[in-house]
Amino acid sequence: MGILTMKFGGSTVGTTTALPQVVSIILQEFERWEHLIIVVSALDGVTDALIEAAHLAQLGNRRGYRRIVATLRTRHLALVEQLPLKEEERNALKADIDRLLFDMLDVCQTLSEPTSVNLPVAEYIDAIIGVGERLSARIIAALLRHNNIRGVALDAFDLIITDDVFGNANADITRTREHIQTNLMPLLERNLVPVITGFIGSTPSGKPTTLGRGGSDFTASLLAVCTGSSEVWIWADVDGMMSADPRELDDAHVIEELSYAEVAELTYFGARILHTRMVAPLKANHIPLLVKNVFKPQHPGTRIHANSPDFPPQIKAITSSPSIGLMTSEPADMGDILHLINASLYQTIGVKPEVLITAQSPHARFLCFIIPTSAGPDALRHIMLDFETRLSNANSKWTLTPVTIITAVGTRLNDSPRLLGDILVALDDIPTLAISQGASHCSLSVVVAPHDADRALRRIHRIINKQKTPLPQ
Repeated sequence: MGILTMKFGGSTVGTTTALPQVVSIILQEFERWEHLIIVVSALDGVTDALIEAAHLAQLGNRRGYRRIVATLRTRHLALVEQLPLKEEERNALKADIDRLLFDMLDVCQTLSEPTSVNLPVAEYIDAIIGVGERLSARIIAALLRHNNIRGVALDAFDLIITDDVFGNANADITRTREHIQTNLMPLLERNLVPVITGFIGSTPSGKPTTLGRGGSDFTASLLAVCTGSSEVWIWADVDGMMSADPRELDDAHVIEELSYAEVAELTYFGARILHTRMVAPLKANHIPLLVKNVFKPQHPGTRIHANSPDFPPQIKAITSSPSIGLMTSEPADMGDILHLINASLYQTIGVKPEVLITAQSPHARFLCFIIPTSAGPDALRHIMLDFETRLSNANSKWTLTPVTIITAVGTRLNDSPRLLGDILVALDDIPTLAISQGASHCSLSVVVAPHDADRALRRIHRIINKQKTPLPQ
């Protein structure tokens, strides 16, 4: 059946309850597919701890980062101790864990030195925060070998070649394909099962990079494209892509099918289950994507592919994304504020805004932008602080206000003005700051005050739940 690429998230590899499920799934699919490629994230919470360790090292807080490294060592060794491994394999795995953590400790030590101000700090941080995936890959590979599958842990440094935008690197597809042909394909031909670190890559000169938060999904996508995989499966701890965040709405339900365009909009506008950049390579190469629950492997999950043009217009999901609004009641040059936004976002999170929502009149201006989920949970606060400083220094007429961008995503929304009207009617008494229909014709975004976001979400989600239009057979 060709090549299957499967990615397992941090919540699926971090406990002795989840790991047998992971191994069971791999064993089952090993019998069904010609070749398997496994991509793994760090254990749940480990990357956040490593980021904190890197920041403490920058501050020269040696006790702080050493405490984090000791905690991570204890956690990983305790997990290994509970696994059903032979003593020789267990000891070798423990030695690998110690080596990786001690090497990382050396990097932290270098970063904490007073002379580190002259060092390329971003490079050192990427070298630190990529260690989590390297640890989990070795654990999974050892478990596969224990179950008579020839698993081998591979660091993606030798496969995914990127530019030097440390912290949010961009893949060089041509060079990545060459390295995969040289370093990965021969392993598949020998019937080995590679367990590959997600999230990390390297520059052409070999300096470690990372692909942004949630970048293990992107790694799986790149590997699938460059190996000609038939499908990509993302294993998480939820049943699939949901009609809303179940932490916000308890009546959210699984979406059976999505188009590439729809899932791209969902991930960009706030759905955190998939990495924003992973969809485009799969779409370009017509590779289906499945999102499945590792604890319910028989559940069909969500299938993502090119939707048939015969599908009727319908709203499938709703997302919310906290953001920052900038407004002025005086004439103002939009070019100046756009330059400020570009500079601030690039400085704080390493990217420039891809989507701006604006509303203009002769006497007022308003705009806001999407903060990508890959920027991390603290991005909004950092950007707000940077904006306040820049606006103050520039004596700007623009003021900041917190906003929430509510986005409805669905099929052929441009073909159904009545459906769009239903959304606006549902928001009848909720003040809106701006409204924007996506250029891909599968989304409608409404900007509201944060205290109105929950009401807006619930009302639009009721429309989704009331839809009873049957799909074509």
